[in-house]
Amino acid sequence: MNELTPELFWLTATATMTALMFLPYLFRMIIQLGIFNALKSRQITDPHKAPWAARAKMAHYNAIENLAVFAPLVIVLHLIHVSTELTVFAAMGYFFCRLTHYIVYTLGIPTLRGLSFMGGVVCQLILAATIFGLI
Repeated sequence: MNELTPELFWLTATATMTALMFLPYLFRMIIQLGIFNALKSRQITDPHKAPWAARAKMAHYNAIENLAVFAPLVIVLHLIHVSTELTVFAAMGYFFCRLTHYIVYTLGIPTLRGLSFMGGVVCQLILAATIFGLI
């Protein structure tokens, strides 16, 4: 099966989005420290003087941690040749929940942050339940 299923499309979109989430806080570091100091920032313990930049970095790390759960679920669905309206909705929903989570985490909105995180977890559970034949 060599086709790009909708679930694989949303996995690719989510992975690409996650890969790019470092850009806002990197640009902030460049503005704050200058390009050369920003590039060697590993030696600086807490380079983000702007609270939003520190939150963006934490949101990015959280997205990476959750991508490690989402990606295998989508890949297993693909390998067992399962694609339903519900799995497509869950994969798409996961993308938008993670996008929302990143934005509201960066802006420091705790209630929406928690809701968007839980929405992503529900999407992962739908995918897992489908794999296990529970849905």
